[in-house]
Amino acid sequence: MAKKKLKKFKILKKINFHRKKKIILLFGLISIAFLPVLFLLFYSLLFVNRIYPGVYVAGVFLGGLNKKDAELYLKENLTLPKEITFSENPSISKTNKSPVITTESINLTYNFTSSIDKAYGLDRSFDPVKNLILKLYTFKRHIDLPMVFIYDKDKLNGFIDDFSSEIYNEPIYPSIKAVNGQVIIEKGVSGQELDHDEVIKNLINNLSWAKSADIPISIKKIDVSLSHEKATIAYNRAIKYYSRKLILKFEDREFTYSKSEILKFIRPEGGYNSDHISSIINIITKEIEREPQNPVFKFQGGIVQEFLPAKDGVKVELDNFGLLFIKSLQKIEEGELTEITAEIPVYLTPPPNRTEDVNTLGIKELIGTGISYFRGSIASRIHNIGLASSRFNGILIAPGETLSFNKIVGDVSQFTGYQQAYIIQEGKTILGDGGGVCQVSTTLFRAVLDAGLPVLERRAHSYRVAYYEQYSPPGIDATVFYPTSDLKFKNDTANHILIQIKMDRKALKLTFEIYGTSDSRQSELTKPVVTRPVPPPEDLYTDDPTLPVGTVKQIDWKAWGAKVSFNYKVTRNGETLFEKIFISNYQPWQAKFLRGTGPVQ
Repeated sequence: MAKKKLKKFKILKKINFHRKKKIILLFGLISIAFLPVLFLLFYSLLFVNRIYPGVYVAGVFLGGLNKKDAELYLKENLTLPKEITFSENPSISKTNKSPVITTESINLTYNFTSSIDKAYGLDRSFDPVKNLILKLYTFKRHIDLPMVFIYDKDKLNGFIDDFSSEIYNEPIYPSIKAVNGQVIIEKGVSGQELDHDEVIKNLINNLSWAKSADIPISIKKIDVSLSHEKATIAYNRAIKYYSRKLILKFEDREFTYSKSEILKFIRPEGGYNSDHISSIINIITKEIEREPQNPVFKFQGGIVQEFLPAKDGVKVELDNFGLLFIKSLQKIEEGELTEITAEIPVYLTPPPNRTEDVNTLGIKELIGTGISYFRGSIASRIHNIGLASSRFNGILIAPGETLSFNKIVGDVSQFTGYQQAYIIQEGKTILGDGGGVCQVSTTLFRAVLDAGLPVLERRAHSYRVAYYEQYSPPGIDATVFYPTSDLKFKNDTANHILIQIKMDRKALKLTFEIYGTSDSRQSELTKPVVTRPVPPPEDLYTDDPTLPVGTVKQIDWKAWGAKVSFNYKVTRNGETLFEKIFISNYQPWQAKFLRGTGPVQ
C-alpha cells in the first residue's frame, strides 16, 4: 500500500514539473513578443515632437530636431538654385549656346514647412507595421526626402519648347513616286527631337534635391526610314498598283485613279494612306451629293423650252464608302484584275413630285445616254460642237416619228454661226465650216443605241478619228454631211421621247440624254471586232512657199485602216425586237506636212 502511494506521488510531481516548464516557456514567448512593442514605445517617447534619426531632406540631416528647429536648420544649410542650366552640346544645337532658365522666371517656390512635415511624419503613419519597419530602418540607415516645391508648368514647358526647336531636325518620311513612268521608292531620312519627358524628369529631380548640376539634353531619334527589305516590299507593291486602275462610279460620273494618282493611296511602310483617302472621299462627296429636285417641264411652240427631270436627293454613306475604298484597294493588291470598278454607296431621298406629274407626254425617266469626249480640239471645233448640240436640246419626238439629224441641225456654214475647223472632204482633212458637227452625231448615235431605238440610217467616217476613241472602242461613230450622209432613227415607243444635252467644256465632254417611258426593252452591243488592219501610207511632205524655210506644219494625221463591226440587239422580256450589224470600213490615212520654202521673215 505504501509503495502505491509513493508511485502516485512521483507521477504527480512529474506532471507539475511539466506544467511549470510550459508556463515559463509561455511567459518567455510573451515577453519576446512584447519587446518590439516596448522598443517602439521607448523609441517613440525618446523622439516625442522630434524627427527620428536617419532622416534627411535634400541631403541635410534633420534627425533629433523638432519641426521648428529643423525648418530653420534646413533654410540655413540648403543652397537653393537660382538657374537651371543644360549641358552644352554643340553638335545638336544650332546656336551652340547652352540654354539657361532662371528659377524666378518659372515662379519656382520651395515649401520648407511642407518638406519638414513630410520628414516629421515619415514614421508616424496610421500603419503600425509600416511605422515599425521605418523606425528600424532609420535607426541603422538614413532616408533622404526631396524638397516640396511648386512652379509654373506652362512657363517651363514654354522655355523647353523654345530651345527644343533648335534641336529638332525634321525627318524625311518615305514616299512613293512615279518619275518618267518609273516607280521610285524614297527610303526616307531619320530626324531627331528633344526627349521632352526625359528632360523634364531630370529637371524635376535636380529641383527636388536643390542641385545646381547641369541637366543633360536628351535626344530622341525619329527613325522613319525604310530598311532595304521594306523598301523592296514597298516597290513590288507600288508596281502592282501603278499598272492598275480604280474607278468609282455614281450615275454617269466616274472618278478614275491610276498611275501616280493611285500610288497616293498606299503607304511605303505598308497599309493605306487614310488621310488622302479621306480627302478624296470628301471631294467626291461634295461633287455628287444633292438635295431632292422637283421636275421642271415647260412646253411651248412644239418644243420643250425648259426641262429638268425629277432627281432623288443623294447622300453618300461615308462609313460604307470608306470600307468600300479600302476593300477595292485590297482587291487590286490581292487579285489579278487590271481594273476595279466600284459603285459609290449612297442613300436616296425622293422629291415631292415626279417627272410624270408635270407633263402628259409620257416623259417619265431617262431611257438612254450617249457620251463622247473631244480632248485636243481647237477652240473653233469646240464652238461648233456647242452650237450644233444646242439644236437638239428640248427636241420632242412623237410616237412613230423619225428624227433626221441634218433636218434638226439645218444649214452648217459661217452664215449660221459655225466656224472653220478640220473636216474630212474628198479624201482630205481640210479646214471647213462646221468642223466638229460629227462629234454631235456620234454622241447622239450612242444615246440612240443605249435607248434601244431603231437606227434607220448611219454612215461611218472615212477613217478612224482619235476623238471618237477617247474612252470608247472603235467603230461606234456616225458621220453627217448634207445632203449625202445623215443619221436617222425612229421613236417606236408608245410615248413621246425628249432629247437633252449637256456640254462640259472643262472636262471636254458631250452628253446626250433621251427621256421617255421605259417599256422594259434591253439594248445589247457586242464588243467591236477589228479585222483587216492596214498600215498608214508613208508621211507626205509638200513644199509650201508661203511658209519660211525651216518651218514644218502638220495638216493631217496618220491612222490605220481597218474593218470594224459590232452587233446591235434589242430585246424585251426575252423576245428579240430587232437586230442589226453595224460595219465600218476605215481607210488607212496618211500624215501630211507642209514644208516651208519661202523667205525667212
